[in-house]
Amino acid sequence: MPSQLHESHLFLFRNQPALAADLIRGALGVTLPSYAEARVTSAELTEVQPPEYRADMVVELWQGVPVYGIVVEVQLGADDRKHFAWPAYVANLRARLKCPVSLLVVTADDAVARWAARSMHIDGLNRFTPYVLGPSAVPQVAEEADARENPELAVLSAMAHGRDSDPQRAIKIALAAHKASVGLDGDRSKIYCDLIISSLGEAARHALKSMDARTYVYQSELARDCIAQGLAEGLAHARALISRQLTCRFGSLDAQTQALIQRASFADLDAIGERLLTAQTLQDATSS
Repeated sequence: MPSQLHESHLFLFRNQPALAADLIRGALGVTLPSYAEARVTSAELTEVQPPEYRADMVVELWQGVPVYGIVVEVQLGADDRKHFAWPAYVANLRARLKCPVSLLVVTADDAVARWAARSMHIDGLNRFTPYVLGPSAVPQVAEEADARENPELAVLSAMAHGRDSDPQRAIKIALAAHKASVGLDGDRSKIYCDLIISSLGEAARHALKSMDARTYVYQSELARDCIAQGLAEGLAHARALISRQLTCRFGSLDAQTQALIQRASFADLDAIGERLLTAQTLQDATSS
């Protein structure tokens, strides 16, 4: 049965089909044909007769007709059986679309990425080599503007780099992804925020807890926004923002929490915001 981490990766590609092409072209430096639309289509890659082959996902790039196909496989561990199945996936999809096709393997482990990237000998002069994206190859999306342009890539970046050796960098990437996720539709926002927070390593969590609220970038930006809008309007804006963030992280807020936020001062809201990304429960985030 697919794991939650496996399905989390596919969730990003399902919500943004062009992400597969963006990663092949941007992170791996491969030239792809121009296209107008990216579509998630049937992942059934079965021949007329058994055996059955089913990939994790298939993305088609369209320019009136299919111009390129991408088989997306999320691989969390080494499995040598895939060396026999993967070439069949590509061959069957190529026959179906009648255009170039590639395989993109996405993994959360660089050791698995090295395994997956090995060239496979088919027969004679024929070899098969997939495109592979391990966590170290995922772009580091650390700026809010870039994260808002592509929230799915920002979340994938946070998932890939949340446990990096530089906790400050991991926090910056997580915050950029978090900001881009807050304004999305309810279900997507909640899931993305949870993925971001759960991806932070212990070093990043500890650094986040130790931050001085006066110099914490996320809260400083919140304060600057509030000052620019005027005290009364700014306080209302801050309360609404904290409410959205808490809802994104923990689900619908009860009446007691809503009342607490409506009574909160700027200092109270800053304190809640400081605790938000490391709190495990709603009570942890709202209790001083």
